[in-house]
Amino acid sequence: MKAVIIPLTLALSSLVITPAKAEPRHGVASHYIQGEGDVKGIKLAYQYYVNDYLPEQFSQFDVYFESSINFWRYGKDNQHDQNVVVALSPVFQYPMTTFKGRPLVLEFGIGVSLLDDTQFAGKNVSTHYQFEDRFGVVYKMENADIGVRYMHYSNAGFKSPNPGLDFISFSYTHFF
Repeated sequence: MKAVIIPLTLALSSLVITPAKAEPRHGVASHYIQGEGDVKGIKLAYQYYVNDYLPEQFSQFDVYFESSINFWRYGKDNQHDQNVVVALSPVFQYPMTTFKGRPLVLEFGIGVSLLDDTQFAGKNVSTHYQFEDRFGVVYKMENADIGVRYMHYSNAGFKSPNPGLDFISFSYTHFF
């Protein structure tokens, strides 16, 4: 855990002490998410890139903060279980290779989320507050990205039970 907290703290503290070098980049994303069983949903997100505020040792990374709202649905026919989730996550992208002349990057991050309901998809996740973990691959185009991610929500064992919720996300991001 310290291996994650220390670099994250350094990155966040640099936002306060390093002046801006250029215009920040912004993005809006839409995700189709598929979870365990019959869980489906959408995620709408705003991304704020902070690369110009980071110390030089992070220069190989793209770093952004993502705020999002998720709408999850579980069930078939007329019996549906729904949940609304808001989240904030710092996200790190690291270049892997190129494909057709454009970057293909690995993405990872750990953020916090707030679930509307702790009973969802036949699971008791115990707390409204959950960690949002992600790992994915993103293809960067001129003014857009497409990505595939594994996302996991859990309370990190702070309270039992802690079954967690797992999702695969397919996303499109447009930059402005």
